[in-house]
Amino acid sequence: MGAEAEPLFVYAQLNARLRPLDRGERYEEPLEQAFEKNGLGEVTGGGTLQATTSEIEYCGIDVDLFDVENGIPFLCQFLSQCGAPKGSKLIYGEGADGKEVPFGILEGLGLYLNGTDLPDEVYKTCDSNVVYGEINRLLGQRGAIQSYWQGPMETALYLYGYSADEMRSLIEPFVSTYPLCQRARIVSIA
Repeated sequence: MGAEAEPLFVYAQLNARLRPLDRGERYEEPLEQAFEKNGLGEVTGGGTLQATTSEIEYCGIDVDLFDVENGIPFLCQFLSQCGAPKGSKLIYGEGADGKEVPFGILEGLGLYLNGTDLPDEVYKTCDSNVVYGEINRLLGQRGAIQSYWQGPMETALYLYGYSADEMRSLIEPFVSTYPLCQRARIVSIA
């Protein structure tokens, strides 16, 4: 009876600004379920890289692959289908043998709401939940808010969809008229 090969450790670096709970719901839990069915690997952990501002830069999932030949393409395809943004990559191996495999299909926008410089009346009468709901409604099947971040000076909503330009054009009429969106920034993030 031969010894089983050691699993290959793979880090799936997602070019997504997701809180840990959002990362788990969108990527880790579905991936765990898929691995239970196909036996290609297992999720062993996950993490989030934060900037000095505490804003998330990217997140990732730790995976042990038991079947590398089938597991690498499966991971790229599965995570892309779950909504992985462009700029995501699988990282495995060390030193000269290290490899990176790009994946991801969606583009991203960050909508940064100004949290300190608007008139007090705007903060009293407007609601960020209205912004969240209206943005998702306007995006329809073309994108969605996948997560958010609340910092000391602004709140960011992270939108991912098939085209950043299209998402921008769908939300701009609302952003330009809703009082809480005054002085908002829209930034490409993926």
